[in-house]
Amino acid sequence: MQNTRQHILDFLETNRTASAIELSRAFRMTAANLRHHLSVLEKAGQVESVGHIPATGRGRPTKLYMRTPESQDNSLTELASALLSQIYGQRESRQRTQRLKKLAGALMAPLGALIGTTTQRLGAAVERLNELRYKARWEAHAHAPRLILGQCPYAAIIESHPELCRMDAYLLEGLLDSSVRQTAKLGRSPEDPQQCVFIISG
Repeated sequence: MQNTRQHILDFLETNRTASAIELSRAFRMTAANLRHHLSVLEKAGQVESVGHIPATGRGRPTKLYMRTPESQDNSLTELASALLSQIYGQRESRQRTQRLKKLAGALMAPLGALIGTTTQRLGAAVERLNELRYKARWEAHAHAPRLILGQCPYAAIIESHPELCRMDAYLLEGLLDSSVRQTAKLGRSPEDPQQCVFIISG
């Protein structure tokens, strides 16, 4: 039983959202059994319903499930939030910007200075971001490449610390030695963007 629930959590970690029907097919079990496991996980605060898929016929809409932020980062939430408040809060705008840039620099430090073509730097940046659990990838576009983040490692505290989005931008700028502009921000409902998107300027 416990292994099945862990597999469900792992599936949601990889796929972000899923319906009970998708999960029952993935694990080859009846929808009733799968819903029982989801109910246990929901009561334990490990998964939550984040919306519905509209029914195609006369049936009812299908619920979509996602791991809760608390289940993703365990006990680090309060510590991270307190640290951010200490180093970022109650400071002038310029000081806050400097602090965020230092944080971004500390995160990119293991990679060192990136050299090579834009494509090579993007590849190395994506590798580092995925070490940090961003589920990143990049795409070529006519005007400028786009770097896409499929997961926010700070989902549990991003609402109370939106400055972390700005830190992400500084992190990308440091890794790529280019300006970036965020055009989409990952949300937690089906209507929200399903990823963060940054356009890379020259």
